[in-house]
Amino acid sequence: MTKKPRRKNAAVIGSGFGGLGAAIRLQSAGIQTVLYEARDLPGGRAYVYHDKGYTFDAGPTVITAPHTLTDLFKLSNKRLEDYVKLVEVSPMYRLIWSDGDRFDYVRDESTMVKQISERSQKDAEGYQKFFKYAKKVFDKGYTELADTPFLRFSDMLKVSPSLMKLRADRSVYSTVSKYVKDDHLRQALSFHSLLVGGNPFQTSSIYTLIHFLEREWGVHFPEGGTHALVRALVKLFEELGGEVRLSTPVQTIEIESSNDKNTKHRVSDENGNTQVFDLIISNADVHHTYKKLYSTNKAAQKRAKKLEKMDWSMSLFVLYFGTDIEYKDVAHHTILFGPRYKGLLDEIFKGYSLPDDFSLYLHVPTVTDKSLAPEGCSSAYVLAPVPHLGRANVDWEKEAEAYGDKIIEALEVEMPNLREHIVTRRHMTPKTFETELSAFKGSAFSVAPKLTQSAFFRPSNKDSDIPGLYLVGAGTHPGAGLPGVLNSAKATVDLILSEFGIDESNQSISQT
Repeated sequence: MTKKPRRKNAAVIGSGFGGLGAAIRLQSAGIQTVLYEARDLPGGRAYVYHDKGYTFDAGPTVITAPHTLTDLFKLSNKRLEDYVKLVEVSPMYRLIWSDGDRFDYVRDESTMVKQISERSQKDAEGYQKFFKYAKKVFDKGYTELADTPFLRFSDMLKVSPSLMKLRADRSVYSTVSKYVKDDHLRQALSFHSLLVGGNPFQTSSIYTLIHFLEREWGVHFPEGGTHALVRALVKLFEELGGEVRLSTPVQTIEIESSNDKNTKHRVSDENGNTQVFDLIISNADVHHTYKKLYSTNKAAQKRAKKLEKMDWSMSLFVLYFGTDIEYKDVAHHTILFGPRYKGLLDEIFKGYSLPDDFSLYLHVPTVTDKSLAPEGCSSAYVLAPVPHLGRANVDWEKEAEAYGDKIIEALEVEMPNLREHIVTRRHMTPKTFETELSAFKGSAFSVAPKLTQSAFFRPSNKDSDIPGLYLVGAGTHPGAGLPGVLNSAKATVDLILSEFGIDESNQSISQT
């Protein structure tokens, strides 16, 4: 009797959205997959805290491009809505400036144009032209390239003419400034790159595509919070036969052989177990992957040194708090701009100390889902972009409480008497990102999304020196943000299936 060939197996390291997306795609294609997660709950940065009846999503809360999620369920003829419900949020963001100016950033074009025309008719016309430009960028930068891996320099050369035609060399802010003149509108149309870790004054204008993406599909929030979405993806993965190992940090990965067809990766975890895999897909911090996980591999150590010379995104100070009253008149997502814009961003991305002022992102999910706090109460978190640990030598153990107090005081412009009503609070600092998430320099969004660190110039979805090692998540193409990391999973897994002759519809799942 002819012996049946063994099915390939894979380990996915890290259960953030990128790792979950990759694991589901691999398992759907018939590759037996184990998902390793160091923490006690899945989700990576999308962790969840529960305290005194309050639920706090730790990380991503702006859900865009929902098709990147529904596609994962369609692979096995299932439906996202049978697992979790997404609710559209409006306004998408409320913008508030330190001088009292306000602007509701909404999906409806006519409402946006009306608000802008009340400020400046010329800027309203400019905004419409800007949006047409954003659509062109979306068609090229998202539709064509977001889930396409850039493995060779020639891949970059093929798209360079189109990118140059769109002036990808310009920054988001300089591009926006071509179309509108009002300073507040320039900020309103350029802050989005901060949501993926980029400085609007440095990040490529390709990221203006976010404007079209948000209007095309809206901004959503899952009932039960972002972690309800994480749990839905885990449930799908396990239904497909995948295995999740929580509280199982990976200690080392060693190469057992080094040719493309027969490379084996021996994974040793901190619980004392080892297992051999054909493929490794790392959703861990990209520097941690090379420096720590492949610590005995010379090629990996060389890669780690190169990564250390790259620019890394800023970090974050995040404050979670619950109140004993319900704040009803706030938006789900609010951006509170400080008195400075460029000056503050210069200090965050280029400076060497913690700025005295800040701009804030406030998330109050109980506006949409009251189940996330006790009745008549609110749960919320607020984050401030801050320099990463490689820049500012801040003693966060000493500074965090006072910095949080200062932020709470600033929030009272939108949440009156907030200091009197907080009944529980906790915080994350750049040190938390470094220690709990193994993030290099405490960076919140991995390698900074500059043009010279994008596409081919970003860490590759497939390592060129270590056969069988692949990357997903914020540190590889196309970058951070929920659509970014889920598209990285698609790009990476499509590459794997193509290389190993595996049909995504599950027609061929055996080792050749």
